[in-house]
Amino acid sequence: MDDPSRHLRPVPGQRLRFGQGAPGIERLEASLTGVAFGTHRHDTYAVGVTLSGVQTFRYRGERRHCLPGEWHVLHPDEPHDGAAGTDEGFGYRILYVDPHLVREALGGGPLPFVADPIVRPSGMHPSLLECLRRMDEPLEELARLEVALLVAAALRRHSGVTAVPARGPLASAALARARELIAADPAVRRTVAELERVSGLDRWTLARQFRAAFGTSPTRFRTMRQLDLVRDALRRGTPLPEAALGAGFADQSHMTRMFRRAYGLTPGRWLAAQAGTG
Repeated sequence: MDDPSRHLRPVPGQRLRFGQGAPGIERLEASLTGVAFGTHRHDTYAVGVTLSGVQTFRYRGERRHCLPGEWHVLHPDEPHDGAAGTDEGFGYRILYVDPHLVREALGGGPLPFVADPIVRPSGMHPSLLECLRRMDEPLEELARLEVALLVAAALRRHSGVTAVPARGPLASAALARARELIAADPAVRRTVAELERVSGLDRWTLARQFRAAFGTSPTRFRTMRQLDLVRDALRRGTPLPEAALGAGFADQSHMTRMFRRAYGLTPGRWLAAQAGTG
């Protein structure tokens, strides 16, 4: 008997869905089947990852192919098109980053140019993929700086420019003041201006040196201290919604997502494991 499903073909079309952005940064999810993007160009860097299918595009006179898990990096104002490499179509997520933001992250100088636009998965920092996975979550002020620094570092690395200007020793005492301000009350979201004021550092130096000094970003440091508050509250028998709000999360679901990413368990399963019942 003939299987009707084998005659089915994906419906041609394009789908675009924008995530939460921030000044100078836009996040987009796109899928394309049976049709193509015409030749166009952006006035931003485009840094995207193929999620499914085969993405093919013409760039600087050559036809390129980007497989699932691979990244593509397009320079501002470079013409390119976009099409599926197979009948099944393809999907991707992408960051559009203002070149001015990249220059600020690099501390000035010329913009990096990546001649080969296809980058293997290992060539990008995992936090950039996480940023695209969480594209529907707000990109707060500090996180915006951190994304810009990661993109700038990737552009510099893949452009072949390996020399990094000397920036002097870490401002340890200043960084410690910023860290202590966050840790003193992690339920409170500190603005970049507050951290600049208490540390005496400009925002780019603060974001860059904080990771070098403490092994993580200011945003991640705050999230982990929020989760410390949650765990203490849960041990005391505080209900999940109350624990989430008390730690400064938007709601219980937001807290649960962060908790699972940090510990690999939901708060409920974590509590059960503590009690030996999980």
